[in-house]
Amino acid sequence: MDFLLSSFPLYLYSVNMRKLPATVVLLGFVSLLNDVASDMIMPLLPVFLSVTLGAGPAIIGLIEGVAEATASLLKLWSGRLGDRGIGHKRLAVVGYSLSNLVRPCLGIASSWGAVMFIRFTDRIGKGIRTAPRDALLSASVDTRLRGRAFGLHRSMDHSGALIGPLLASGLLALGLSMQQVFLASVVPGALAVILLMVGLRAVPVPHEQVTLPPLRWSLLHPRLRAMVIAAGSLALVTVPDAFLLLWLSKSGISVFWIPLIWAAAHGVRALVALPGGHWSDHYGRVPVLLAGWTARAVLLLCVPFVHGWVAVVILFFLYAGATASSEGAERAVIGDFADKAAQGTAFGLYNMVVGIFALPGALWFGVVWEGFGMTSAFVLSALLTMVIAVVLASLARKTPAVNE
Repeated sequence: MDFLLSSFPLYLYSVNMRKLPATVVLLGFVSLLNDVASDMIMPLLPVFLSVTLGAGPAIIGLIEGVAEATASLLKLWSGRLGDRGIGHKRLAVVGYSLSNLVRPCLGIASSWGAVMFIRFTDRIGKGIRTAPRDALLSASVDTRLRGRAFGLHRSMDHSGALIGPLLASGLLALGLSMQQVFLASVVPGALAVILLMVGLRAVPVPHEQVTLPPLRWSLLHPRLRAMVIAAGSLALVTVPDAFLLLWLSKSGISVFWIPLIWAAAHGVRALVALPGGHWSDHYGRVPVLLAGWTARAVLLLCVPFVHGWVAVVILFFLYAGATASSEGAERAVIGDFADKAAQGTAFGLYNMVVGIFALPGALWFGVVWEGFGMTSAFVLSALLTMVIAVVLASLARKTPAVNE
């Protein structure tokens, strides 16, 4: 474990990462390896669908919509199941295994229907693992370190999303086809599953079914309800990644550079996510959330009025950092105010609401862009983000919290 810690940049030591338990670091490395495997594929998948398989934009949108909706709907169920006694580790292993078993099969897919089935199954795996994994992270630390723990996890997740596209580009440069790159993703994916199975300490599973608190909205802590509402609302108004990439393209940046810029943006997120979580432990969750969400709104307002590739790339990186700065704090709030016997359920509810609201969010943004122009879409998203930040501040003042 000391060797793994020493391989990270020195900034991690500045926030006392050694105080975090081995479970947090191990789950971080699992996510890193899994994201390496996933992001070896994802930047290439639209090209594979359109150029190799002849799928149009509507088919690509249908595939991604079905995939993400599947993951969102399963997250609450899997979190609740883990709380009932199935075991969060067991569900996490099943979820990671399923995704990394089917994802490389994209290398032998010969139709967009096969791709849809593979993506659908891959997202089932994500839906099964997400809430149990977050519950394991939350339960392994107390409230003083929870923001730091989730910040580290998000940082390592983004690090994998940085490494994956670069690795895929290197393999393509060596002469491998896209299908061969897809098949090669089995290596980091298998390592992620093995590390989780062997490295994570087994959690005793009760022989009898555990009695959980009723899943009623009115019984949830008010701060937890506020966070779920705010996070879902934010997902509804957030600019989807596809449109950020489209903005880069329309700003005159060539297709060659876009994957590299995207990978570098995940590097920025990796650098910001851990300090953001640490700041939420030190200064309070709500101030960090408000700062991050306000920064997002201000930067979105700037998007339509920034020109020149240097300025565009800088703004893109700043926005990536702003989105990452609040990731740890959001998840820490869920852990702080969830019932200790229903952590998986709380994270499942949070992840499900965020995922479900992201779907109509992508739809309205695209409709506004097409009907009224890019400027209108970005400005409206910025204004709505600011409104959500103000509403969160109002709710926070009305609800006492233990970590402000």
